[in-house]
Amino acid sequence: MKNHLTHHLVKSGDLNHHGTLFAGQMSNWFVEGCFVAAASLYKNPEGIVCLKVHGFHFYKPAQNGDILVIDTKVVRTGKTSITVYGKSVREEDQSILVDGFITFVTVDENGNKVPHELKNPAPKNDEEEKLQHEATQLT
Repeated sequence: MKNHLTHHLVKSGDLNHHGTLFAGQMSNWFVEGCFVAAASLYKNPEGIVCLKVHGFHFYKPAQNGDILVIDTKVVRTGKTSITVYGKSVREEDQSILVDGFITFVTVDENGNKVPHELKNPAPKNDEEEKLQHEATQLT
């Protein structure tokens, strides 16, 4: 399973009324990072759409000036689906701020699902095997 890293600097315009990163901004960055992993595997970004955000778990808030790393990887493929796991960490201390799964589907020019012929990624370790198992349990 290949990792894809995306970096973002938290700026004052990204903050909410509590002075921490607005969850909507983190969600935007997270979906984009997961899309990059799916599109990199499929090699046709125009043929992928987001089907379902299975949920984000927010562990800790991000602060103004934090550099965030969004680490994503494809953990499961179905006939037309590509499920990506992502986690966002603070670069400074590697503490996990957010994690979750997103499923994308491959579509034709009319938006109809089409098979992608991708192979399910082979887990390289126990953590990846666990993530792949979790992805199979998503509804």
